[in-house]
Amino acid sequence: MNTIYKAHPWHGVRTGSKAPEIVHAFIEMVPTDTVKYEIDKVSGYLKIDRPQKFSNTVPTLYGFIPQTYCAEQVAEYSALKSGKTGLKGDGDPLDICVLSERAIMHGDIILPAVPVGGFRMIDKGEADDKIIAVMKGDEFYRQWRDVSDCPQSYIDRLRHYFLTYKNLPGEEVACEITHVYGREEAMEVITRAMADYQTHFGCEATDQMLNLK
Repeated sequence: MNTIYKAHPWHGVRTGSKAPEIVHAFIEMVPTDTVKYEIDKVSGYLKIDRPQKFSNTVPTLYGFIPQTYCAEQVAEYSALKSGKTGLKGDGDPLDICVLSERAIMHGDIILPAVPVGGFRMIDKGEADDKIIAVMKGDEFYRQWRDVSDCPQSYIDRLRHYFLTYKNLPGEEVACEITHVYGREEAMEVITRAMADYQTHFGCEATDQMLNLK
C-alpha cells in the first residue's frame, strides 16, 4: 500500500536512523512564503493556516521532525530548565528551523538536518521548543556544530520572528523564549519528543496503520 499512497509526513516518515544527531526534517515553509503553511494532521497535506502578518516572514526553512510529539517529557524538561511550573506540551510535532546556503523555493519536502541548538519557547503555558539545525552537507553551514558557532544576528532574527509572528503591532507578546540552548540540550529535547511520540502513537501501531512493514 505504501507504494500506492503517499506516506503521511508526520507518521509515515522516519525520524532518521541516526537521530537525534541527524534527523529528517519535513519542510512546511521557506523564506519566500507570504502565507503560513502547516501540515494538516489528518490528511498529511499542507494547508494554509493564515497569511503572514505585515512584513514578518520566516528567516529559514521551517517545519517539523517526523515521529516526534511535544507532550509530557518535553514539557517536563522545559519546566526543569526554565523553572516554570504547570507546563504542558503543545501537542504538535517538534518544530525545526534549518539553515541552508542554497535557495529552496518550496516546502513539502524532506531533508537531512544536523541539530546545533534550539529555543526554549513557551506559548501560553505550553512547551513549544524550536530546534535550530543546518542542512546536512551544506558547504557553508556544515562548519557550525553548535549554536555558539552562529552569529548573534542569526539568533536575534530567529528570536524576533518567533516572538512576533502571531501578534499585531501594539499587542502584548504571547510567547516567551526563556533560553537559547546548544547542541546537547537539543539532542535531549529531540530524544524526549521521540519518546512522547512513542507513548502517544507508538511505532508498531503507526506502521500497521500505514502498512509500512
